[in-house]
Amino acid sequence: MNEQGLYDQRFEHDACGIGFVAHVKGRKSQQIISDAITILENLDHRGACGAEINTGDGAGIMIQIPHEFFYDECLKVGFSLTQSGDYGVGMLFLPKDIKAREECREVIYRAAEKLNLEVLGFRKVLTNSDGIGETALSVEPEMEQVFVARPYAISAGADFERKLYVFKNYLTKTINNTVKGIKADFYIASFSSRTIVYKGQLTSMQLRTYFTELADKRVVSAFGLIHSRFATNTFPSWRLAQPFRYIAHNGEINTLQGNLNWFRASVKSFASSYFTPEELNILLPVIDETQSDSGCLDNIVELLLHAGRSLPHVLMMLIPEAWDGNEDMDELKTAFYKFHATLMEPWDGPAAIAFTDGNLIGATLDRNGLRPSRYAITEDDRVIMASEAGVLALDQSKIIEKGRLTPGKMFVVDMEQGRIISDDEIKQTVCSRRPYADWLNQYQIRLEELSDPRVVFSGLSEESIFRYQQVFGYTREDIDLVLKPMALEAKEPIGSMGTDIPLAILSQKPQHLSSYFKQLFAQVTNPPIDPIREKVVMSLAGFMGNNGNLLEENAMQCHCVGIKHPILTNLELEKVRSIDTGVFQSKTLQTYFRASGEPGAMAKALERLCRYAVDAVEDGFQVLVLSDRALDSEHAAIPSLLAVSAVHHHLIRKGHRGAVGLVVEAGDVW
Repeated sequence: MNEQGLYDQRFEHDACGIGFVAHVKGRKSQQIISDAITILENLDHRGACGAEINTGDGAGIMIQIPHEFFYDECLKVGFSLTQSGDYGVGMLFLPKDIKAREECREVIYRAAEKLNLEVLGFRKVLTNSDGIGETALSVEPEMEQVFVARPYAISAGADFERKLYVFKNYLTKTINNTVKGIKADFYIASFSSRTIVYKGQLTSMQLRTYFTELADKRVVSAFGLIHSRFATNTFPSWRLAQPFRYIAHNGEINTLQGNLNWFRASVKSFASSYFTPEELNILLPVIDETQSDSGCLDNIVELLLHAGRSLPHVLMMLIPEAWDGNEDMDELKTAFYKFHATLMEPWDGPAAIAFTDGNLIGATLDRNGLRPSRYAITEDDRVIMASEAGVLALDQSKIIEKGRLTPGKMFVVDMEQGRIISDDEIKQTVCSRRPYADWLNQYQIRLEELSDPRVVFSGLSEESIFRYQQVFGYTREDIDLVLKPMALEAKEPIGSMGTDIPLAILSQKPQHLSSYFKQLFAQVTNPPIDPIREKVVMSLAGFMGNNGNLLEENAMQCHCVGIKHPILTNLELEKVRSIDTGVFQSKTLQTYFRASGEPGAMAKALERLCRYAVDAVEDGFQVLVLSDRALDSEHAAIPSLLAVSAVHHHLIRKGHRGAVGLVVEAGDVW
């Protein structure tokens, strides 16, 4: 369409584009790579660019390692490779400065020696930057590939991949800590004995001409996984282009901050038979929070995969189907999702994910299904999957099946087995690995099934209610405009524009502590979701107790209290308070301090509260109830937001947060 009036084609953008071409039988060819890049070019409208039309948000492709090509090219630069699968290739983004680049290479040699690996050599990636925009060109890295031999003591395949994963993390940490000012210039796009990623701050149309070696006839692969980036939450950069090491993502992770906070709270409890304690220390903190939401998701996929789970298992765990309240779902699957919900909260989209570990390739859609994924299967055993149909010219008479991913479903091509695995089969296999249903029936505590406690709170007199309202800072507006409509008419606590009260920090009157905090930004889904009509994908269910070790699976990980919603009645709270199974217990900690006017009294009370919380966890309590119910005329309540956050972060510092659930019983919460 030509530009006219107010229309400008630069603004004709949609979400990211993802896709792949794969040969079901694993047959490698140059045509597969060329077709994948053609898909990328046909998804150019799903990528983005800035004011410079030749500086893109990012584009890339992941392929299998082209052994014949690398073997010949490495001989030209003075070293030889072993057979395919017996060496790993790291795709490095290095600084332009020659001295800094040489320093990076020296660190790589030393790091490899420390981890008992042998660096075979380096080669420069063949690129052509003609036509790249000035902005992208000004931060273009020097791209090299490092080749590392597989030690005899480590098996080819998953074990070697795990070793390369540890090496990649160790390299990143070591170089960032030892080479001055390098952090923005050093990055490892991929490090694997199976796959390699070519990507950059390019437009979809530039990838083919920039990475000239991708057109070499010796560069062959059984699949090509592509991504065209539209940067929504972060600025474009070379390192944030996709695919990442295992995934390409279309959408946003709107629960990202909560996911990162919870993951950070549990990392100190990690232990795995697949990693030594020294290796786990190298891997921590696992997630680089300076990158995009998609990059963070890839980091956690990478960890869980190398800790012994299959790639479909990991994706099912992170991006579950709508299982809670779904009566039509198979009991085996429901048990799987319920068990894993105690370990990991969903990484909620909208999200369409294409993924591969080099042997299988597939795609999955989150439970909302707001990002398109369409596929076609041809007579010659090719599978084409992309964000849109028609991205590759196909003879329609040779297409044997067309389809699309539906919400929560998965599509997998196993190139080792030479077949397409259906959603039902792959999930049946994953869900049957452990007796999840038996574990849940034996160990999970259901709040509604607990017997009523002997002592139940009976209520307050009107005089007591008024006194508590004064103590906790309720205003007439809070009661008349917020609480009464909620309690009597079930209305949402939503107001319209036009508030004329000062910001809490500028007000001269006492303010509720929560009034000092605002939402980071307006988080919305696209399209908007109605929680009534979309009830099937909504859930308020949660779990209280010890989250367990994310890297292992055992029955005791689901020994926690299941709740249907985060708001507890007085009866439900007393049930929690009286739980004592011999293994599972709760403890109440008081959140008030003596109101004597002594300077620092509340700070001392907070320190004492944090100490008591640590002591309780170390004594084996799985739920802590932070309560100010026993308030009297000589004591003042610690604001519940302050009390909970202090305990939460103190337990994180002590490495105990994942071992306990926190419940708040406070008068200032409404």
